Amino acid sequence: MGFGVFIHRSDSIYDDSPAEQYQFPSQYLGRVQACVGDWILYYEPRKVAATRGYFAIAKVAQVIADPKAPGMYLALIESGSYLDFINPVPFSGPDGVIERGVLNAEGRISGRAQSAVRPISVADFNRIVTIGLDEHEPELPRLEEPRTVLPAAGFEDEIQAPFTFEEERDRVKQISSRIVRDRLFRRLVLQAYDKRCAITGLKLINGGGRAEVDAAHIRPVEANGPDILTNGLALSGTAHWMFDRGLISLSDDLDVLISRQANDPESVRGLINKTGKAIVPSRAFERPHPHFLRWHRENCFKH
Repeated sequence: MGFGVFIHRSDSIYDDSPAEQYQFPSQYLGRVQACVGDWILYYEPRKVAATRGYFAIAKVAQVIADPKAPGMYLALIESGSYLDFINPVPFSGPDGVIERGVLNAEGRISGRAQSAVRPISVADFNRIVTIGLDEHEPELPRLEEPRTVLPAAGFEDEIQAPFTFEEERDRVKQISSRIVRDRLFRRLVLQAYDKRCAITGLKLINGGGRAEVDAAHIRPVEANGPDILTNGLALSGTAHWMFDRGLISLSDDLDVLISRQANDPESVRGLINKTGKAIVPSRAFERPHPHFLRWHRENCFKH
């Protein structure tokens, strides 16, 4: 087993769904198999406009031959392991290339940096994850939520501090903490939605500087919903309550749907912003994915 880097772009020609599967050709089979049971970083290449760089972490559960595409394989992602970074990590930082394993003996970037799948050292992996999940200013919870601020996913040490192999592994285990994940997911969603409710369009910040908006999973964690931004919505407390209970939902075109079982549909309609559509981020990788919206309509929405 070992850590790895998987190159992915939102306009990929491959049948990828980062929180669920990663499709690749046979030439990378050995490298991907070496990552089974371990964690990988997703990386968007520099040639992509406004690249996110290293943007997420996930754990590879198994590798199978793609039943739909001869000669292709799928790396299946362990349920609940995917996590978007709150800070996309660039290929190069103030001190040079972040992933130092792509440098050759002369300190120049080698051809290895172009590989769609490559192993990554424990030190490089930890350096990238530390930056990606660093909370410079922890997002304040809503008043009814716990106010305890935990260390940023256990990465409170200096970025360049040396760690043993065992210590690095212990750090990765903390990424599985539901408390940590909920806090990071909330920050990620609130950043993308500018702390504005997607349904009402309201941006409410109370006197203490807390955003009165929730980070809602479209497909709930309890139903194997991943912590990926495209499975998230920023919703006010009332809108969140209605969404979770299936009284409202969204079409693939983001029209707000109202259940026939709503006791007072006119009042519900009055809560929706005047466009009648969810207000979502402009970038594709931040917008609700139809895959998750479809799940909500089929499994939660009361038609």
